[in-house]
Amino acid sequence: MSTPVNVSVIYYSSTGTTHAMAERLSQGAEKAGADVRLRQVAELAPQEVVDSVEGWKQHRNETQDLPVATPDDVVWADVVLLGSPTRFGNVASQLKQFLDTLGPQWAQGQLADKVYAGFTSTQTEHGGQESTLLALYNTIHHFGGLVVSPGYTDPLKFADGNPYGVSHVTGANNDAELTDVQHAALDHMAERAIGVARRLKSGEAA
Repeated sequence: MSTPVNVSVIYYSSTGTTHAMAERLSQGAEKAGADVRLRQVAELAPQEVVDSVEGWKQHRNETQDLPVATPDDVVWADVVLLGSPTRFGNVASQLKQFLDTLGPQWAQGQLADKVYAGFTSTQTEHGGQESTLLALYNTIHHFGGLVVSPGYTDPLKFADGNPYGVSHVTGANNDAELTDVQHAALDHMAERAIGVARRLKSGEAA
């Protein structure tokens, strides 16, 4: 019997792309035998800003009843997969604000020794995907977490092209759907993170 692993997929999405990536990761983690929590973070943008971007208001309406992330979702997890669209080459403020509320858990050592990895999306091909993931991992280093990026640990990553995590280009209209390349990369990242966490937990048990 394999060692049980808890996975939290915590993300922010404005128009739905990062949400679709998070859902795929959740499905991949479940297929890998993990217990999964899929959680969005709270919206911080003013309503007039949300209304001004095509698809933003519709996505918020469609996902308003989904569970919102809490610190317990991080504490509970052995694996935390964090997703954010790129904002000027950096992590979206909505996800960063959630991470910034985890000071009490950090102070108690409850965020350390977990497996973390990230995913992101941009409108343009060179829109800051790598810098966003690297910025995200700065926080994980402070947590004492274990960054388990996919690297080039499977040939499929040469098609995906991002060793730091998983990324997707939406196009200017935010309408480019995930392809088989992204699906495979997301599945691989979930499986790899869970596999590492499972080996860590098995070692602890032994």
